[in-house]
Amino acid sequence: GERAVLETGLTGLAPEIVHLLGKMKYRTSYGQNVLNHSIEVSHIAAMLAAEVGADSAVARRAGLLHDLGKAVDFELEGRPHALLTGDILRRYKEPELVVHAAEAHHHDVEPATIEAVLVICGDQISAARPGARRETLETYVKRLKKLEEIGEGFQGVEKTFAVQAGREIRVIVKPEQIDDLEALRLARNMAKRIEEEMEYPGQIKVTVIRETRAVDYAK
Repeated sequence: GERAVLETGLTGLAPEIVHLLGKMKYRTSYGQNVLNHSIEVSHIAAMLAAEVGADSAVARRAGLLHDLGKAVDFELEGRPHALLTGDILRRYKEPELVVHAAEAHHHDVEPATIEAVLVICGDQISAARPGARRETLETYVKRLKKLEEIGEGFQGVEKTFAVQAGREIRVIVKPEQIDDLEALRLARNMAKRIEEEMEYPGQIKVTVIRETRAVDYAK
């Protein structure tokens, strides 16, 4: 835990938080070490914040602490680890901006600050980069194929694309068959079917795209 704090340059953390960080060395998520992942997210979120003019200190701190709930989630089943993280950080009087950015990283709480969004980005970049998680090429390809099959199994769908290493599917629908309200229903039903039929790390975003074009020619 002390090594992680030193590496990210954080100060003023409660000793109990540093202890919990150390416990994360012995946790993995799909083969990715959770402490190393947290250090990566801290660096990535801070760099993104510097690029866009956000608060690098908040992004760096929240990035390191965002998965702290994973150090205790096996003791407290039934509550998402991001919300457990928020509980722990509030107990030890971390600033509310840091707490919010940490507990919003899986959208259990809707992100309300730019730093929260940057921690989400850092988390996804670290988890999705090549080599981060142990997954065979065959499993990966099968997952992408299954996602596209689920998308194309719904009526009114023209084409489905699995993007962002299988973390999102974009579904193009036929505008004459699917109206705006039906597009919302389709996204919800598709997400539900993915949850029921597939196993995957993290979360998968479903984006339904309905487009109407009017074309004419001036002669």
